Amino acid sequence: MRAVFGLVLLIGMGLAGFAVYTVKGYFDSQERRIAQERARAAQIVETVDVYSPTRALTYGDLLTPEDVQLIKYAKDYLPEGVFQTEEEIFPDGLEVPRVVTLPMDINEPITSNKVTEPGAPRGITALLEPGMRAYPLPANLTQAFAEELRPTDRVDIYWSGRLGQGETTSIIMTGVEIISVDQEATGRRGAGVVLQVTPEEFAALAAAQNAGNLSLTPVGTGDDTIVSDIQTNINDVLGIEAPVVVEAPEPVAAPKVCTRTERRGVETITRTVPCPEVQQ
Repeated sequence: MRAVFGLVLLIGMGLAGFAVYTVKGYFDSQERRIAQERARAAQIVETVDVYSPTRALTYGDLLTPEDVQLIKYAKDYLPEGVFQTEEEIFPDGLEVPRVVTLPMDINEPITSNKVTEPGAPRGITALLEPGMRAYPLPANLTQAFAEELRPTDRVDIYWSGRLGQGETTSIIMTGVEIISVDQEATGRRGAGVVLQVTPEEFAALAAAQNAGNLSLTPVGTGDDTIVSDIQTNINDVLGIEAPVVVEAPEPVAAPKVCTRTERRGVETITRTVPCPEVQQ
Protein backbone atom coordinates (compact mmCIF):
# COMPACT_ATOMS: atom_id res chain seq x y z
CA MET A 1 0.00 0.00 0.00
CA ARG A 2 2.82 2.31 0.90
CA ALA A 3 4.52 1.49 -2.35
CA VAL A 4 1.39 2.38 -4.30
CA PHE A 5 1.02 5.64 -2.40
CA GLY A 6 4.65 6.54 -3.04
CA LEU A 7 4.25 5.78 -6.72
CA VAL A 8 1.16 7.96 -6.94
CA LEU A 9 3.00 10.73 -5.12
CA LEU A 10 5.91 10.56 -7.52
CA ILE A 11 3.58 10.60 -10.51
CA GLY A 12 1.73 13.62 -9.08
CA MET A 13 4.96 15.51 -8.45
CA GLY A 14 6.09 14.73 -11.98
CA LEU A 15 2.84 15.95 -13.44
CA ALA A 16 3.02 19.11 -11.33
CA GLY A 17 6.57 19.79 -12.44
CA PHE A 18 5.63 19.22 -16.06
CA ALA A 19 2.67 21.58 -15.65
CA VAL A 20 4.90 24.25 -14.13
CA TYR A 21 7.41 23.83 -16.97
CA THR A 22 4.64 24.02 -19.56
CA VAL A 23 3.11 27.15 -18.01
CA LYS A 24 6.54 28.83 -17.74
CA GLY A 25 7.23 28.05 -21.39
CA TYR A 26 3.85 29.48 -22.35
CA PHE A 27 4.46 32.73 -20.44
CA ASP A 28 7.99 33.04 -21.86
CA SER A 29 6.55 32.59 -25.35
CA GLN A 30 3.92 35.23 -24.66
CA GLU A 31 6.51 37.68 -23.38
CA ARG A 32 8.63 37.16 -26.49
CA ARG A 33 5.58 37.67 -28.68
CA ILE A 34 4.62 40.86 -26.83
CA ALA A 35 8.18 42.18 -27.15
CA GLN A 36 8.11 41.47 -30.89
CA GLU A 37 4.79 43.27 -31.27
CA ARG A 38 6.13 46.27 -29.38
CA ALA A 39 9.23 46.38 -31.58
CA ARG A 40 7.05 46.11 -34.70
CA ALA A 41 4.77 48.86 -33.43
CA ALA A 42 7.76 51.11 -32.78
CA GLN A 43 8.78 50.74 -36.42
CA ILE A 44 5.39 51.75 -37.76
CA VAL A 45 5.40 55.41 -38.88
CA GLU A 46 2.33 57.36 -37.88
CA THR A 47 0.70 59.05 -40.88
CA VAL A 48 -1.88 61.78 -41.42
CA ASP A 49 -4.00 62.85 -44.39
CA VAL A 50 -2.77 65.83 -46.44
CA TYR A 51 -3.83 67.23 -49.82
CA SER A 52 -1.75 66.51 -52.92
CA PRO A 53 -2.22 67.21 -56.66
CA THR A 54 -3.90 64.61 -58.84
CA ARG A 55 -1.76 65.78 -61.78
CA ALA A 56 1.45 67.69 -62.40
CA LEU A 57 0.85 71.41 -61.87
CA THR A 58 2.96 74.35 -62.97
CA TYR A 59 3.00 78.12 -62.53
CA GLY A 60 -0.28 79.79 -63.38
CA ASP A 61 -2.49 76.68 -63.22
CA LEU A 62 -5.75 76.96 -61.31
CA LEU A 63 -6.02 74.66 -58.28
CA THR A 64 -9.59 73.33 -58.21
CA PRO A 65 -11.24 70.55 -56.17
CA GLU A 66 -10.74 68.21 -59.16
CA ASP A 67 -6.97 68.75 -58.94
CA VAL A 68 -6.50 67.60 -55.32
CA GLN A 69 -6.61 64.34 -53.41
CA LEU A 70 -5.86 63.13 -49.88
CA ILE A 71 -2.70 61.07 -49.38
CA LYS A 72 -1.01 59.53 -46.35
CA TYR A 73 2.11 61.38 -45.17
CA ALA A 74 4.48 60.74 -42.25
CA LYS A 75 3.31 62.88 -39.34
CA ASP A 76 6.82 63.56 -38.04
CA TYR A 77 7.99 64.86 -41.44
CA LEU A 78 5.12 67.12 -42.47
CA PRO A 79 6.26 70.18 -44.46
CA GLU A 80 5.21 73.55 -43.13
CA GLY A 81 1.95 74.91 -44.50
CA VAL A 82 0.23 71.67 -45.61
CA PHE A 83 -3.55 71.47 -46.03
CA GLN A 84 -5.34 68.67 -44.16
CA THR A 85 -8.99 69.61 -44.57
CA GLU A 86 -11.22 70.87 -47.34
CA GLU A 87 -11.94 74.01 -45.32
CA GLU A 88 -8.20 74.79 -45.15
CA ILE A 89 -7.46 74.45 -48.85
CA PHE A 90 -10.72 76.04 -50.07
CA PRO A 91 -11.82 78.32 -47.21
CA ASP A 92 -13.99 80.49 -49.47
CA GLY A 93 -15.81 77.57 -51.03
CA LEU A 94 -15.09 74.99 -53.70
CA GLU A 95 -15.92 77.47 -56.47
CA VAL A 96 -13.05 79.83 -55.46
CA PRO A 97 -9.77 78.28 -56.71
CA ARG A 98 -6.20 79.10 -55.88
CA VAL A 99 -3.40 79.80 -58.39
CA VAL A 100 -0.26 77.65 -58.49
CA THR A 101 2.94 79.65 -57.98
CA LEU A 102 5.48 76.79 -57.87
CA PRO A 103 5.48 73.53 -59.87
CA MET A 104 4.17 70.43 -58.05
CA ASP A 105 4.05 66.72 -58.91
CA ILE A 106 1.53 64.02 -58.06
CA ASN A 107 1.77 62.80 -54.43
CA GLU A 108 3.69 65.92 -53.43
CA PRO A 109 2.08 67.75 -50.48
CA ILE A 110 0.46 71.04 -51.43
CA THR A 111 1.81 73.81 -49.19
CA SER A 112 0.78 77.42 -48.73
CA ASN A 113 3.98 78.78 -50.33
CA LYS A 114 3.17 76.96 -53.60
CA VAL A 115 -0.28 78.48 -54.13
CA THR A 116 -1.88 81.90 -53.81
CA GLU A 117 -4.67 82.87 -51.50
CA PRO A 118 -8.14 81.84 -52.75
CA GLY A 119 -9.43 84.15 -55.48
CA ALA A 120 -6.04 85.81 -56.12
CA PRO A 121 -5.48 87.15 -59.66
CA ARG A 122 -3.88 84.82 -62.16
CA GLY A 123 -0.53 86.11 -63.40
CA ILE A 124 2.70 87.82 -62.36
CA THR A 125 0.92 90.14 -59.95
CA ALA A 126 -0.01 87.15 -57.80
CA LEU A 127 3.69 86.31 -57.32
CA LEU A 128 5.04 89.71 -56.33
CA GLU A 129 5.66 90.52 -52.70
CA PRO A 130 4.41 93.91 -51.44
CA GLY A 131 6.61 96.76 -52.69
CA MET A 132 8.36 94.63 -55.31
CA ARG A 133 8.30 94.82 -59.12
CA ALA A 134 8.70 92.33 -61.98
CA TYR A 135 11.61 92.74 -64.40
CA PRO A 136 11.53 90.54 -67.54
CA LEU A 137 14.97 89.51 -68.71
CA PRO A 138 15.80 90.00 -72.40
CA ALA A 139 15.81 86.84 -74.51
CA ASN A 140 19.52 86.96 -75.33
CA LEU A 141 20.35 87.13 -71.63
CA THR A 142 18.54 83.92 -70.64
CA GLN A 143 19.30 81.80 -73.67
CA ALA A 144 22.21 79.90 -72.14
CA PHE A 145 20.30 78.84 -68.99
CA ALA A 146 16.70 79.00 -70.24
CA GLU A 147 15.86 75.33 -69.65
CA GLU A 148 17.75 75.13 -66.34
CA LEU A 149 16.31 78.08 -64.42
CA ARG A 150 13.37 77.57 -62.08
CA PRO A 151 11.24 79.85 -59.87
CA THR A 152 12.96 80.71 -56.54
CA ASP A 153 16.39 80.29 -58.19
CA ARG A 154 18.71 83.26 -57.70
CA VAL A 155 21.10 84.92 -60.17
CA ASP A 156 23.93 87.45 -60.17
CA ILE A 157 23.80 90.15 -62.85
CA TYR A 158 26.84 91.78 -64.50
CA TRP A 159 27.09 94.86 -66.70
CA SER A 160 29.61 95.40 -69.50
CA GLY A 161 30.15 98.72 -71.21
CA ARG A 162 32.57 101.56 -71.87
CA LEU A 163 33.78 103.63 -68.97
CA GLY A 164 36.39 106.27 -69.65
CA GLN A 165 38.84 104.99 -72.24
CA GLY A 166 38.08 101.23 -72.03
CA GLU A 167 35.49 98.47 -71.74
CA THR A 168 34.61 97.49 -68.16
CA THR A 169 32.62 94.64 -66.61
CA SER A 170 31.12 95.05 -63.13
CA ILE A 171 28.71 93.09 -60.94
CA ILE A 172 25.67 95.25 -60.28
CA MET A 173 23.23 92.91 -58.46
CA THR A 174 23.58 89.69 -56.50
CA GLY A 175 21.12 87.01 -55.44
CA VAL A 176 18.16 88.35 -57.42
CA GLU A 177 15.18 85.97 -57.17
CA ILE A 178 13.42 84.48 -60.18
CA ILE A 179 9.65 84.45 -59.64
CA SER A 180 8.49 83.08 -62.98
CA VAL A 181 9.81 80.88 -65.77
CA ASP A 182 7.53 80.28 -68.74
CA GLN A 183 8.64 76.84 -69.91
CA GLU A 184 6.77 77.20 -73.21
CA ALA A 185 8.69 80.40 -74.00
CA THR A 186 12.13 79.07 -73.09
CA GLY A 187 14.52 77.18 -75.32
CA ARG A 188 16.27 78.72 -78.25
CA ARG A 189 14.62 82.09 -77.76
CA GLY A 190 15.56 82.14 -74.07
CA ALA A 191 12.54 84.21 -73.06
CA GLY A 192 10.11 83.86 -70.19
CA VAL A 193 12.29 84.57 -67.13
CA VAL A 194 11.06 87.25 -64.73
CA LEU A 195 12.93 88.66 -61.72
CA GLN A 196 11.50 90.16 -58.55
CA VAL A 197 13.24 93.48 -57.81
CA THR A 198 12.68 96.70 -55.93
CA PRO A 199 11.62 99.83 -57.89
CA GLU A 200 15.16 101.20 -57.48
CA GLU A 201 16.66 97.97 -58.85
CA PHE A 202 14.23 98.05 -61.76
CA ALA A 203 15.44 101.55 -62.70
CA ALA A 204 19.07 100.47 -62.32
CA LEU A 205 18.60 97.43 -64.56
CA ALA A 206 16.82 99.47 -67.22
CA ALA A 207 19.58 102.10 -67.21
CA ALA A 208 22.32 99.45 -67.31
CA GLN A 209 20.63 97.64 -70.19
CA ASN A 210 20.40 100.86 -72.21
CA ALA A 211 24.02 101.84 -71.50
CA GLY A 212 25.67 98.48 -72.17
CA ASN A 213 25.19 94.72 -72.08
CA LEU A 214 23.83 92.58 -69.24
CA SER A 215 24.82 89.00 -68.44
CA LEU A 216 23.81 86.63 -65.64
CA THR A 217 25.06 83.58 -63.79
CA PRO A 218 22.96 81.32 -61.53
CA VAL A 219 23.71 81.21 -57.80
CA GLY A 220 24.05 77.77 -56.23
CA THR A 221 21.32 76.52 -53.90
CA GLY A 222 22.19 77.46 -50.33
CA ASP A 223 25.08 79.68 -51.44
CA ASP A 224 25.10 82.70 -49.12
CA THR A 225 28.44 84.09 -50.28
CA ILE A 226 28.39 87.89 -50.40
CA VAL A 227 29.77 89.08 -53.74
CA SER A 228 30.42 92.78 -54.31
CA ASP A 229 32.85 95.31 -55.75
CA ILE A 230 33.84 93.15 -58.74
CA GLN A 231 35.07 95.32 -61.60
CA THR A 232 37.56 94.43 -64.29
CA ASN A 233 38.64 95.32 -67.83
CA ILE A 234 40.67 93.68 -70.58
CA ASN A 235 43.94 95.13 -69.30
CA ASP A 236 43.33 93.56 -65.87
CA VAL A 237 42.44 90.21 -67.46
CA LEU A 238 45.55 90.14 -69.66
CA GLY A 239 47.81 91.70 -67.05
CA ILE A 240 48.63 94.70 -69.21
CA GLU A 241 49.85 97.68 -67.24
CA ALA A 242 48.80 101.11 -68.42
CA PRO A 243 51.71 103.14 -69.83
CA VAL A 244 53.18 105.67 -67.41
CA VAL A 245 52.82 109.19 -68.75
CA VAL A 246 55.71 111.44 -67.73
CA GLU A 247 54.75 115.07 -67.75
CA ALA A 248 57.27 117.46 -69.33
CA PRO A 249 58.68 120.06 -66.93
CA GLU A 250 57.31 123.53 -67.26
CA PRO A 251 59.67 125.82 -69.20
CA VAL A 252 61.66 128.18 -67.02
CA ALA A 253 61.31 131.76 -68.16
CA ALA A 254 64.62 133.43 -69.00
CA PRO A 255 65.51 136.37 -66.74
CA LYS A 256 64.50 139.72 -68.18
CA VAL A 257 67.42 141.88 -69.31
CA CYS A 258 67.04 145.63 -69.67
CA THR A 259 69.54 147.69 -71.65
CA ARG A 260 70.13 151.35 -72.44
CA THR A 261 71.86 152.67 -75.56
CA GLU A 262 74.00 155.76 -75.42
CA ARG A 263 75.70 157.62 -78.25
CA ARG A 264 79.05 159.20 -77.78
CA GLY A 265 79.88 160.99 -80.91
CA VAL A 266 79.91 158.44 -83.66
CA GLU A 267 80.14 155.56 -81.15
CA THR A 268 77.07 153.72 -79.85
CA ILE A 269 77.36 152.04 -76.45
CA THR A 270 74.77 149.57 -75.09
CA ARG A 271 74.74 149.14 -71.32
CA THR A 272 72.80 146.77 -69.06
CA VAL A 273 70.73 148.57 -66.52
CA PRO A 274 68.32 147.44 -63.78
CA CYS A 275 64.81 146.82 -65.08
CA PRO A 276 62.24 149.20 -63.73
CA GLU A 277 59.70 147.68 -61.36
CA VAL A 278 56.30 147.08 -62.94
CA GLN A 279 53.62 149.13 -61.28
CA GLN A 280 50.59 147.07 -60.23
